[in-house]
Amino acid sequence: RSCREWCAVLPCSNDTVLNLNISMEHTFTEANFESDVLQSPIPVVVDFWAPWCGPCLVMGPIIEEVANEVDGAKIKIGKLNVDENQALAMKYNVMSIPTMLVFKNGEVADKILGSMPKESLMEKLAPHLA
Repeated sequence: RSCREWCAVLPCSNDTVLNLNISMEHTFTEANFESDVLQSPIPVVVDFWAPWCGPCLVMGPIIEEVANEVDGAKIKIGKLNVDENQALAMKYNVMSIPTMLVFKNGEVADKILGSMPKESLMEKLAPHLA
């Protein structure tokens, strides 16, 4: 299902969105993307999401948990709101959300699509933590 279809299934009132909004240490925008992502000396995971997207809201706490558990000296994990940063979503061909892109040396090294359990996300990120 697309994110818009999920929002038709899940209760997505403004109150729900506000209550499930995740506070990440790293929030990426068009203003800081070059310096914080592309020029980063360590791999960066960018979670492309939107506040109206049900699966994104499900993944939010999982991504935050993973970000708190991994070694911040080895990998940086953060979020990018596609509604507020449409040019970046288009540039990287993000056609559905949630989509996570792993950047290494300024290039996309991996693409992780959709929602999944924490264990599955950790497995997909493991090669980038070495």
